[in-house]
Amino acid sequence: MRIPKAVLLLPILGATALLGSAPRASDTQKIEYTPGLDLKSLDRSVDPCVDFYQFVCGGWLKTNPIPPDQTSWGQDSKLQEKNRLILRQILEEAAQPNPARTAVQQKIGDYYAACMDEPAVEASGVKALQPDLKRIRELKSARDLAGYLASYHERDVFTVLPTATLFSFTADQDFKDSTQYIPEADQGGIGLPDRDYYTKEDAKSREILTGYLAHVEKMFELLGEQPEVAAANAETVMRLETALAKGSMTRVERRDPASLYHKMTRAELQALTPSFDWNAYLAGVGLAGAQSLNVVAPEFFKTLEQELKSQPVDAWKTYLRWHLLHSSARYLPAAFVNADFDFFSKTMGGQKELQPRWKRCVRLVDRDLGEALGQIYVEKTFGPDGKQRTLKMVQEIEQAMERDIHQLPWMSEATKQQALDKLHLIRNKIGYPDRWRDYSSIAVRREDALSNVQRSVAFEFHRQLSKIGKPIDRGEWQITPATVNAYYNPQMNDINFPAGILQPPFFDKKIDDAVNYGDIGGIIGHELTHGFDDEGRQFDGQGNLRDWWTAADAKEFEKRASCVSDQYSEYPVVDDIKINGKLTLGEDVADLGGLTLAFMAWQEATRNQKRAAMDGFTPEQRFFLGYGQGWCTNETPERLRMRAAMNPHSPDKYRANGVVSNMPEFQKAFACQAGQPMVGTSRCRVW
Repeated sequence: MRIPKAVLLLPILGATALLGSAPRASDTQKIEYTPGLDLKSLDRSVDPCVDFYQFVCGGWLKTNPIPPDQTSWGQDSKLQEKNRLILRQILEEAAQPNPARTAVQQKIGDYYAACMDEPAVEASGVKALQPDLKRIRELKSARDLAGYLASYHERDVFTVLPTATLFSFTADQDFKDSTQYIPEADQGGIGLPDRDYYTKEDAKSREILTGYLAHVEKMFELLGEQPEVAAANAETVMRLETALAKGSMTRVERRDPASLYHKMTRAELQALTPSFDWNAYLAGVGLAGAQSLNVVAPEFFKTLEQELKSQPVDAWKTYLRWHLLHSSARYLPAAFVNADFDFFSKTMGGQKELQPRWKRCVRLVDRDLGEALGQIYVEKTFGPDGKQRTLKMVQEIEQAMERDIHQLPWMSEATKQQALDKLHLIRNKIGYPDRWRDYSSIAVRREDALSNVQRSVAFEFHRQLSKIGKPIDRGEWQITPATVNAYYNPQMNDINFPAGILQPPFFDKKIDDAVNYGDIGGIIGHELTHGFDDEGRQFDGQGNLRDWWTAADAKEFEKRASCVSDQYSEYPVVDDIKINGKLTLGEDVADLGGLTLAFMAWQEATRNQKRAAMDGFTPEQRFFLGYGQGWCTNETPERLRMRAAMNPHSPDKYRANGVVSNMPEFQKAFACQAGQPMVGTSRCRVW
């Protein structure tokens, strides 16, 4: 995973149930050990050279159906559930009123207790929304939108996402000067998760739009509007959002960092959107003195200007009421949560049942107070030994990349030196931050769940904006310690591996090195390669957007990257939909380069060791089995369809098969023959 831009708070995707207090975690589920390699998960009836994914995961797929409260179920899902149970135990203990609680325990415990108090949530109704609804009613013209939006953006959980109200706003490192933060305005304004849902004409897309229109109408009715009024208001929302979607960049277009950088003066931005009062907005968010911004998508703001001029203020009032309701729905009484679930999780994702309330609340605390909760989590799960073992593996894989760069036949010495300079400047962040975030300024009340959310979102919104004019904090993390993921940030030029993923089955202290290098080693190599994929390669070692490639070397890179894109574009996803190889290119390149580097590092690290077969498999085979089992996943057809449109990662089946079909090392390990499916005819390789 990459996070090329600053991240605030991600929404909890997929609404969860309001089912009342649940039993303690220890009473309902057992936290079981999942080995890094499970031979029972194999399907030995399949030749690994014909379908490696089915061979390595076939048994697992049969015995691990998707739970009704999920849209997918994979190795990462099981680890997330394990982590969630650990977090639940921490939070239930912290939620008990006790004079001995630390300040951190009191903060996270009271936040969790408020979220779990269903009667209080039901009794509050939409009371917390009334101040915003009153301000929206009082708007006199489109010019007044700026003042209101400045106050609302700080409490909007979608402020830095495509679903942000009107547009998204945050602070980010200047692409051309990574030592500085600048304000950043970007496209947004839609309610569906991607602009393509509004623009595609196929039957499934039209079906989703029809369902969305009905959902918006229903939510307005829950707010108290008469059906005919709600229906008309839903049409208004659809009209405005469709216009904004059509003016937005596609996800493929946004893969080019150069297309996302348009530094403008304040006056230039005002000239771009004269109907929006930027002076009022910037003053409202505490940036009255800001003189320049990065306007990520200028064409979007031209579209916004057209709509501001052409649409009456009453239409914008309707739009604002919807986005207020949409961003708050998951924290309101059960009727709103159920309606939100029925469309966004059930219709769009294929999820059959709402999740129990405790899962929702655990995820909420991890999202909003993640480094406070993470302090206790790492004490229970991740010691200094885990950090050191992971760091050693990271360093070995970086050394493998250095050897690889030296040996590349297609790259000139000048570009190689620049690549090595960047490689040597990469920062490795393992497990958890060196300095924990201070949440003491957030007021948390046990009886005030939605307001707790709003205050925590406001804290993070202003924390981001407060970075402007201050030195870059290169020790900052953008995901929480319990997260089962990892990322590379090209502007920071760092790779980040939280404690949440450094556990079995991805990193298993009980198992041999071959499996660990194949699994967590492949993930480490993946993130490292992101620094040199089609996006990451455009940033230098300091994190600046700078072309450090010779023209000939850039052309050679693009030729090799095209091989990967063309290969993956042929893989089917669901029905008649295939992978969008241009959208998934960076992740596909990172998968292939990462596993290649991990294999090189493993061979070097065990050069003087006796490599013996285990359980009937050679060490080389076990390396690839460890990699393949990390991708075992069942997904609903609805989720597959959604990820084909939005997700820069290929489906997990092809993250296994697509990679190994390009690796002679795999074909040698399993004695594959030319012409078999896992022996690619083109054998793509970039790094």
